Amino acid sequence: MGGVFGKIWGRLFGSKDYRTLILGLDGAGKTSILDYLDIGKATQTTPTIGFNVKTIRLKNLSFQAWDLGGQLAIRTYWKIYYPNTSAIIYVVDSADKDRFETSRKELHLMLAEAELHARPLLVLANKQDLEGAVSEADISQYMGLPHIKDREWAIFPCSASTGEGLK
Repeated sequence: MGGVFGKIWGRLFGSKDYRTLILGLDGAGKTSILDYLDIGKATQTTPTIGFNVKTIRLKNLSFQAWDLGGQLAIRTYWKIYYPNTSAIIYVVDSADKDRFETSRKELHLMLAEAELHARPLLVLANKQDLEGAVSEADISQYMGLPHIKDREWAIFPCSASTGEGLK
């Protein structure tokens, strides 16, 4: 994980501890990504009801990762976790084209919140290992990332089940 992601976070934050939210729709792979970052392998997960919190340490980078459930009923509570957030990781299921529009709307609603103004955004185009997965370039367009001008952002393809793109 110390690759490109670590370099970007390291440049942005240096060697301090930071609070990072991991957001996205239910089933996008947020918990699987968090587990992979924490223990270095894929795990069997169940839908997150509420949140998971882990401290991730990678070289000189340490961040407290808050993985919030993505079900519709839980998304209304995301706002509670926005204060004191240093950065956002937004996970998109690259193979679930039917939910891209919903994911885009949720992303932009969250980014419009004053408490998250100018916070760096990392979009992970997860599940790239699945047949029919959309490329990160196309997901960038679907999510409207090129129109985001009020913060630094990046998008990377990955697979939480294989670890590809997370190392």
